[in-house]
Amino acid sequence: MKTIAQIAAELQGYDPQALSAADVNQFLDQLVEPVTGTETLPLFSALGRVLAEDVVSPISVPPHDNSAMDGYAFAGDQLAPGQPLTLRVVGTALAGKAWAGAVGAGECVKIMTGAIMPAGLDTVVPQEFTTAGGDGQITIAADVLKTGDNRRFKGEDIMQGRVALARGERLTPAALGLVASLGLPTVRVFRRLRVAYFSTGDEILSLGEPPREGAVYDSNRYTVFGLLTRMGVEVIDLGVVRDEPALLEAAFRQAAQQADAIITSGGVSVGEADHTRTMMKQLGDVAFWRIAMRPGRPMAVGRIAGSKNQDKTAPSAYPSSADSYQNDTDPSHNGAVLFGLPGNPVAVMVTFLAFVRPALLRMMGSTHSAPPLLRAISTEAMRKKPGRTEYQRGRVTTAPDGTLQVCTTGNQGSGVLSSMVQANGLIVLHHGQGNVAVGDAVDVMVFDGVI
Repeated sequence: MKTIAQIAAELQGYDPQALSAADVNQFLDQLVEPVTGTETLPLFSALGRVLAEDVVSPISVPPHDNSAMDGYAFAGDQLAPGQPLTLRVVGTALAGKAWAGAVGAGECVKIMTGAIMPAGLDTVVPQEFTTAGGDGQITIAADVLKTGDNRRFKGEDIMQGRVALARGERLTPAALGLVASLGLPTVRVFRRLRVAYFSTGDEILSLGEPPREGAVYDSNRYTVFGLLTRMGVEVIDLGVVRDEPALLEAAFRQAAQQADAIITSGGVSVGEADHTRTMMKQLGDVAFWRIAMRPGRPMAVGRIAGSKNQDKTAPSAYPSSADSYQNDTDPSHNGAVLFGLPGNPVAVMVTFLAFVRPALLRMMGSTHSAPPLLRAISTEAMRKKPGRTEYQRGRVTTAPDGTLQVCTTGNQGSGVLSSMVQANGLIVLHHGQGNVAVGDAVDVMVFDGVI
């Protein structure tokens, strides 16, 4: 496990007072490590989890050549260009069992979607492309299909012995269906990541407290809770911690003992009149950054040391039928990775989406952690100086011609939380990018499924 100093030494041009967004993610790539503990879960409990091993198909899907349409199966070599084809129907093949008869020249079998293709037949004509004649005959119009049409091959989806899903894949609804189609009732996944979170500062009010001058209600705690819950991690909520050394030390020690990662908001800016930075330095190996970005410039990252004698089997916040399955825990615990975020609500969300979420996904074992970016046409001009990355709150819509277009949500202040509610993505104006004119294409990090 590399120290902060070792990682910094390997990062070309590292400057903690002017770190680019790309350098932040490169640094975090080296800082975080995937959990090693795994568990076996039934499919109904595995949604959103990350595979700890390849899923190898025990069968071929489909298991036989079969029909993709309701129609008539026949040997396609009887088709001739420009000529209709008349065939006699000699039987019916239903889905779920093989048709055992024989089919000769000039003959066909009525077949249902999914039914096994009878031996020697390779083409299916949809019923609507035929006309019925006397004596159980059908006629296929000229040039409406070619040999092999509407036939699904054995193993066309997945062949027996092949990897159906790779280690590191997150189990989406489609992936659950794929695993079920292989006849597999369980999957081996990495254990659930545990993330502790608390807000800091004497100016923070918890819900239920009466308003007081100079104080604000803690929105960050609920925003981060929602972001973490959407990721499927186990959230350890430590509430609001006052700016007192003893309370901060207790919160950090408890978080490092129980969690794989710690997220705080507030107390990381230079000159803030609190003890959070001091306690981070005292208890861990921590770097304090000024990132070349807007919003969200100050950030702290590192590790907080954990207790060697801690309980490694903290109860799950997501009880399920998986409780009866064997669970493995990591053999050792080296403390928790720390993400110290700014205090402003929008800055918290932006830094979480741009940096923390990808890092947590890597800790979960996922091989796909970089947020996808879409290209959209800007409907307004935006001022931007090269030398920093800006994340503008945006609203993506579809233009009449089908192209994606985007505009900002107005006031881009880092405390305007309502702008994040109105937005469905972040307009990402990259480090070297300058002003944006109307009609320019820009990158957008979409929120769907994240916020």
